[in-house]
Amino acid sequence: MYFKTQKFLVAGISKSGAASGAFLLDRGAAVYLYDDLAADGVRRAMAELSARGARVVRAEELASAVEECDVLVLSPGIPIDHELPVAFRKRKKRIIGEAELGCLFLRAPVVAVTGTNGKTTTVTMIDEIFRAAGENSVACGNIGVPVVSCADKLGYGDIAVMEVSSFQLETLSSIRPHVAVVTNITEDHLDRHYTMENYIFLKSKLLRNLRESEFAVLNYDDQTVRGFAKDLRCGIRWFSVRERVEGAYLYDGGLYFENEKITDAASLSLKGEHNLQNALAAICAAKLMGAESGAIARTLASLRGVRHRVEYVGEVNGVTYIDDSKGTNVDATLHAVAGMESETVLLLGGKDKGYDYDKLFAKLKDGKAVHFILYGENRFKLLNSAVRENESRITLCADLDLAVRISAMTAKAGQCVLLSPASSSFDAFSGYEERGERFAALVREMQGERIGESERGCGVG
Repeated sequence: MYFKTQKFLVAGISKSGAASGAFLLDRGAAVYLYDDLAADGVRRAMAELSARGARVVRAEELASAVEECDVLVLSPGIPIDHELPVAFRKRKKRIIGEAELGCLFLRAPVVAVTGTNGKTTTVTMIDEIFRAAGENSVACGNIGVPVVSCADKLGYGDIAVMEVSSFQLETLSSIRPHVAVVTNITEDHLDRHYTMENYIFLKSKLLRNLRESEFAVLNYDDQTVRGFAKDLRCGIRWFSVRERVEGAYLYDGGLYFENEKITDAASLSLKGEHNLQNALAAICAAKLMGAESGAIARTLASLRGVRHRVEYVGEVNGVTYIDDSKGTNVDATLHAVAGMESETVLLLGGKDKGYDYDKLFAKLKDGKAVHFILYGENRFKLLNSAVRENESRITLCADLDLAVRISAMTAKAGQCVLLSPASSSFDAFSGYEERGERFAALVREMQGERIGESERGCGVG
């Protein structure tokens, strides 16, 4: 691509789209911007880029922009079969994503992580280990910092730790990590990718450019991920909580890498088997990048949890409220409930992602979940699955606000209320972060109301 002679249409002006627009303008490109959403953040980003010379495309101008522009820079929020990329493909014009654009110009070596669950936690672990070891490391990609924002800031001696989603992999072809990690594969995003076969194929794309000098770090305990090793030309290392593998493994209460004990499992700050797997993946990746074992052990012992991932919010009337808004698929919710230490009222619902919820209710039948509050756009689909599994401990309501209020009336002192929706947030929120923040705000409201009642009861005021 020669920026000064080509025109770029950036579609979807969210965080990644705005970063792409700025990156292209910095290089003297002609930039066109399009987004069919009128959110405040989108309007602000468009105004800022327009002031720098970008042209905002209205809906009625889109067809002519398709004809005029040479390259489409597609937001991961827009499916590859949307009419806009289809129009570019018909004209044999190039389609890339923000991550692809960033990888084309990124000088730093990359440690990339994909999978259904555990990506953000594993990326955070790896990044924090490198920082503790004195490296200049940046966590980027799907975790929040666009890759293009790192392209000019990171040099050959730095490290980019990149979270890669299946949405990004639709338009990501040039990435060649030094270490590529696949955490696990379970059903997710079937509303977007249609079949598990297609979803699995997209996840495997992360590995296809790896050569003999690079490494794939794969979950030995996941049969689908284990199958990714077939025909790879790169070095392969495994992580496992069940077997002593070539790589990182759990053995006799310790976490090992190739026969070297790194730390005790009990010393991990993040609990649960899924976090043991995340830690083993991080250990394997960090050791392959030359990290010192002491830095790894110290980091894993002190690491705080990821925002909106089984995060303590507060307590009201003896009930503990836990935010797992990041739990947007069935498997993530099952892990979250399994990690609860007391009986749990579970909030489920949002926008459907194509899941079969029958297995969710089947697996939770005899667990710690004692009541299910179903809300949001897919609440009736959830209800139908509960009925098929003979689950009667159900309350149905319209939205998250009401669900939280009902949970306060349902949960007893000593129990937990867990928001782990097994659904996306896009029926009512801009993302899982906004949903989690709303949940926390509602809990704070109830805490404030409790304080007000107490003060009135004491005759204060």
